[in-house]
Amino acid sequence: MVGSAIVRALQSQSQNAVVKRTHAELDLTNQQQVMEFFQTERPDQVYLAAAKVGGIHANNTYPADFIYQNLMIEANVIHAAFVHGVKKLLFLGSSCIYPRLAEQPMHEESLLTGRLEPTNEPYAIAKIAGIKLCESYNRQYGDSHGVDYRSVMPTNLYGPGDNYHPENSHVIPALIRRFHEAKVNDAASVTIWGSGTPKREFLYVDDMAAASVHVMQLPKTTYDQFTQPMLSHINVGCGDDVSIAALARSIGEVVGYRGRIEFDTSKPNGAPRKLMDSTRLNTLGWQASVGLAEGLAEAYHDFLSSNKASNSL
Repeated sequence: MVGSAIVRALQSQSQNAVVKRTHAELDLTNQQQVMEFFQTERPDQVYLAAAKVGGIHANNTYPADFIYQNLMIEANVIHAAFVHGVKKLLFLGSSCIYPRLAEQPMHEESLLTGRLEPTNEPYAIAKIAGIKLCESYNRQYGDSHGVDYRSVMPTNLYGPGDNYHPENSHVIPALIRRFHEAKVNDAASVTIWGSGTPKREFLYVDDMAAASVHVMQLPKTTYDQFTQPMLSHINVGCGDDVSIAALARSIGEVVGYRGRIEFDTSKPNGAPRKLMDSTRLNTLGWQASVGLAEGLAEAYHDFLSSNKASNSL
């Protein structure tokens, strides 16, 4: 989803020749394949959006897969980029890097100041390692090789190209599918995991892509002015959050479901709140443009138009 949005953003700028691979074409956990790709293509910039991602159920069920695959992806790509002379790279992390009870909104300085949310700790550890990989290559090879590797931490993303798997998807695509199926089947109620009280921030994926290109194109002196060598990542969010209960009601309205919404409090809530402080990025000249209501409507349209709706029934 994120990679496709970044490709759309780059291709809208006619001067960019974009090289891309699907997972079927290139296994980023395979070091030899990654090295051969860089040897053949010789890119001058890299946007590292690839990752194994999923919602709370997937993170809880496959913790070894989440930490291993994400560590391998970022280590292979970042090292191969350096070996083959790539000067500029952008690594995409996640808001889950911050402590479970971090001060809200979460600012960049909160990194490594407390315990992580247990349900996605393996994924968070991998993403923190990606940030530190970028910083370490900058510190060791910035002056000698011109390395300029940057990191952005997006909040929860959604939009075209999302994963609508019934168990392993994130909250918005999971609820879109669940409400759609409930509407088609005329179900009396839809059950949501947890109490509905946790609050989350959501960013439309094309906004994230625009922010990624914006950060990548900042002059190095500007980027360095607003970051530190060992605290170099930049948050990307919209600045507003919403409770899961309110989100569910909004998705129900977009889908056209008229039944009851119930909450299974035996299921985990995750962190109580996750709102990003995006002041640094806003100061650098970027702000989100797609509101949640508009974004949800676009996401549901994507779900319907891409045959995911018929395949889910």
